[in-house]
Amino acid sequence: MKPIREIIKEKPWTGWLLFTLTAVIVFLLGLFASSIIERRGESVALQQVKPLAEWEPRNEVWGQNYPREYETYLLTKDTSFFSKYAGNGHIDLLEKYPNMVILWAGYAFSRDYSQARGHYYSVEDVRKSLRTGVPQPATCWTCKSTDVPRLMNEMGVANFYRSKLTDLGSEVLNPIGCQDCHDPKTMNLRITRPALVEAFQRQGKDITKATHQEMRSLVCAQCHVEYYFKGEGKYLTFPWDDGISVEEMEKYYDEIEHVDFIHALSKAPIIKAQHPDWELAQFGIHAQRGVSCADCHMPYKSEGGVKFTSHHVVSPLKNISGSCQVCHRESEETLRKNVYDRQDRIRELLDIVENSLVKAHLEAKAAWDNGAKEEQMKPILKLIRQAQWRWDYVSASIGGGFHAPLESARILGNAISKSEQARNELTKLLISLNVKLPITYPDISSKAKAQKYIGLDMQKLFKEKEDFLKTVVAEWDKKKGKNY
Repeated sequence: MKPIREIIKEKPWTGWLLFTLTAVIVFLLGLFASSIIERRGESVALQQVKPLAEWEPRNEVWGQNYPREYETYLLTKDTSFFSKYAGNGHIDLLEKYPNMVILWAGYAFSRDYSQARGHYYSVEDVRKSLRTGVPQPATCWTCKSTDVPRLMNEMGVANFYRSKLTDLGSEVLNPIGCQDCHDPKTMNLRITRPALVEAFQRQGKDITKATHQEMRSLVCAQCHVEYYFKGEGKYLTFPWDDGISVEEMEKYYDEIEHVDFIHALSKAPIIKAQHPDWELAQFGIHAQRGVSCADCHMPYKSEGGVKFTSHHVVSPLKNISGSCQVCHRESEETLRKNVYDRQDRIRELLDIVENSLVKAHLEAKAAWDNGAKEEQMKPILKLIRQAQWRWDYVSASIGGGFHAPLESARILGNAISKSEQARNELTKLLISLNVKLPITYPDISSKAKAQKYIGLDMQKLFKEKEDFLKTVVAEWDKKKGKNY
């Protein structure tokens, strides 16, 4: 066999081939070595400097062990980002959409409803909301604080729920954070709120069998879901026994005759949707393709050879390159337009439903005022209940117009149909009652006008909240203990 030197002299191209093969091998070995270093870096990052207690609620204590995650979590303090319809800054949604005041007449949401800020403000925003001027159960704290798992462990879940919100105000101090989703010993994702586990059990599902990728959404589903307070004990319950579609949850509520409030104008028995973000997202293409909440809202980052999950929970539109463009190769402008195009169409449908429903409530009030009987109104009020549940289901979901635009549009189409059916029946009834049509609609073109029309004394409510913050909340802060 000829020496390699002679072969190269006779066939020079073989030298280039050997050079190329050597370069490829060296490159692949370099990637392998880099991967080993990165994994070692991740391993070192997971080694705790300070052991964590089982129910440690203080995010800054977790931050001593996981500084990168904690530093990105602190970015949820920033409230400067606004997208076309949402973001994490303060938006008075009643001012922006005054029809909502009428739709929630008789319920605390007609007092105050604003765009949610970052997780960092979860406790503060509950304290300051005018909605908590109405007596509320401690169940309302469930998703607002890392102190909740600790309190549930100390008090028992049922005892926690049946307490009053004000009873635990001095104990619920730390905002949403690390304890809510992580095991302090292993850092594995875990469920700390029993309502989600119980909902799965009633469906015959074992949540402990969930994959890691599924858990990256299920930890969010502890809170970003539809729920209600069951019985006198105000036990937090997810209405998923019949399924997670809007119709299946409505069936569940109808069977137990659940009513969140009686509408102050129409007297319709209303279901108030909360924020069915996880349920609605399951009908969208991203969830169906196995994309988790964290993939888009908490994308991976690399720093100093360490790969970690950003805990700056925020709209992907704030970080399109780190979230959307990981999978999609279009420009940021194109991707942003894709989102807004879908949201625009859902907003258009929401406006149609809201305008129709407001008139339905006002026309129902006119029917009552002119002597309508309960048996005449019952089928009409059922249609109003069904229409408002569907409107609220989409309206209350955060990002539903993008997560599942087709399902959102279907639900709103049904809402329009049911609302207009109610109005057709009301027209017939009003004519039979000798009411001149069309009725005179009040001027509710602003939040202030709408609130005045339904009888809210906002100056009084603001004064009561100011006094509450100066006295009750100030007393809570004086009682801060070792957990804050």
